[in-house]
Amino acid sequence: MSSGAKPPAILTFELSKRYGEVDAVADLDLEVVEGEVFGFLGPNGAGKTTTLMTISGLVRALEGSVEVLGHPVPKLRKAYLTAQWGLVHVPENRGLFYQLTVDENLKLAPGVEHPDVDQAYEQFPPLKPLGKRDAGTLSGGEQQMLALARAFLASPKLLMVDEMSLGLAPVIYETLMPMVRKAADDGGAGVLLVEQHTDLALAQSDRAYVLNHGDLVLEGAAADLLRDRHLIDAAYLGAEALDEESTD
Repeated sequence: MSSGAKPPAILTFELSKRYGEVDAVADLDLEVVEGEVFGFLGPNGAGKTTTLMTISGLVRALEGSVEVLGHPVPKLRKAYLTAQWGLVHVPENRGLFYQLTVDENLKLAPGVEHPDVDQAYEQFPPLKPLGKRDAGTLSGGEQQMLALARAFLASPKLLMVDEMSLGLAPVIYETLMPMVRKAADDGGAGVLLVEQHTDLALAQSDRAYVLNHGDLVLEGAAADLLRDRHLIDAAYLGAEALDEESTD
């Protein structure tokens, strides 16, 4: 994978993770560089969330290696190390403290000693009037906005977002998705974006990967994949379908 002169935010080499007899991730070589957005696509059960959790140190890799922002991730579970290095992971469940207010959630931004809550409200104005409400009472879109606001307060060098559009109306995630792009363009972060809404993810990404049954089956410039949508469709069916498509 070519990433030019930009330093890598993520490097994995032959990364594998198994649950029982099932390979969630198999010999995965992945590179995400700083200052760019990488769409990480694939059907449900492809291994995308497992990959993110392994990179974060939340689950233990079975085999292979992971580097985050130049640091090797130990195989013991030490997610606090990756946070110290500048990785912010917004999980599928948004990772909020639902019994705390919006203000309190922002004050607990990961790795930030004194978060500037006003800065978060400047970036995400709809949150300001919700400051005294418990996060658990917010709509799905408001919760996702709060999760991104917390992430931005940490000034991440590497941002991983898992299924941002899940359960949200199109008008909501179409508003939030450009904010992820902003983390790369303005903050210089490497961004790994797991997303089921493929067209929207490709529109915001520089490059994209497609994972299927734990294997990386397709990669390329996001603009090219968006134009050749049939390649994405074939990749979702698996490597054999993709091989057949490429020989037609």
